[in-house]
Amino acid sequence: MTALHYRRIPVDATNIFYREAGTRGAPKLLLLHGFPTSSHMFRELIPLLAERFHIVAPDLPGFGLSDLPGRGHTFDRIAQVIERFTEVIGFDRYAVYVFDYGAPTGLRLALKHPERITAIISQNGNAYAEGLSDGWNPIRAYWENDSPANREALRQFLAPETTRWQYTHGVPDPTLVSPDGYSLDNFYLSRPGVAEIQLDLFGDYKSNVALYPTFQNYFRTHRPPLLAVWGKNDPFFLSPGAEAFKRDIPGAVVRFFDTGHFALETHVVEIAAAISEFLQGIGA
Repeated sequence: MTALHYRRIPVDATNIFYREAGTRGAPKLLLLHGFPTSSHMFRELIPLLAERFHIVAPDLPGFGLSDLPGRGHTFDRIAQVIERFTEVIGFDRYAVYVFDYGAPTGLRLALKHPERITAIISQNGNAYAEGLSDGWNPIRAYWENDSPANREALRQFLAPETTRWQYTHGVPDPTLVSPDGYSLDNFYLSRPGVAEIQLDLFGDYKSNVALYPTFQNYFRTHRPPLLAVWGKNDPFFLSPGAEAFKRDIPGAVVRFFDTGHFALETHVVEIAAAISEFLQGIGA
């Protein structure tokens, strides 16, 4: 089995923690996690793909073991740091796996440097308005009016029981979901200052929605090979958001799995097989 390395590297003024496996010189695969997790979500996926790919999975700034920023954290800033991270570690051309917050991060990288992206794997990583469920309504209210009351209402999304619910909702058999993931996420969320950072990002998520037409134009213009592997019972990112990729990339491959938001928790073997087949099929 290919060894998995745990590393930490300075990227300008931000220290980034990341997991790395595979052989240098093999096709590169960048894994970008979402809220409220970290690269830990890829703990079972990486070994299934590392024999064929050079894999790197960073903790986004403000998450996991990467540095915590100050107030006013934004998705533009996250993408800037991860862009520099890829340059520092020598990821010049790579496929990118995007999940949740990883989608607006990875797609910003693609907009700026389309020549670097060999393929996109979107696991519940949304880029279409029809993919947003009513579960976003409290956050939408904060976009429209950033009052203290609307901000305070969003703290429910940071509660330990909400994190657990995100992992188990839509999963036919919740006993298949290890408590390790949501327990670690809750530990990270409980650190001093993290709640305010996350509330700032809830507010800034409107910048991602504003970029949806730009992301879609990128899809139409560059037609990157794209695989969507989607937990069809996701309470936040709906199945029409996955199907919509085919509107702009006719050759996009869309696969649905009978699970929720954190699809890797229950279907990692199937998703790894789909990724391997897809990337092998495009010669990546």
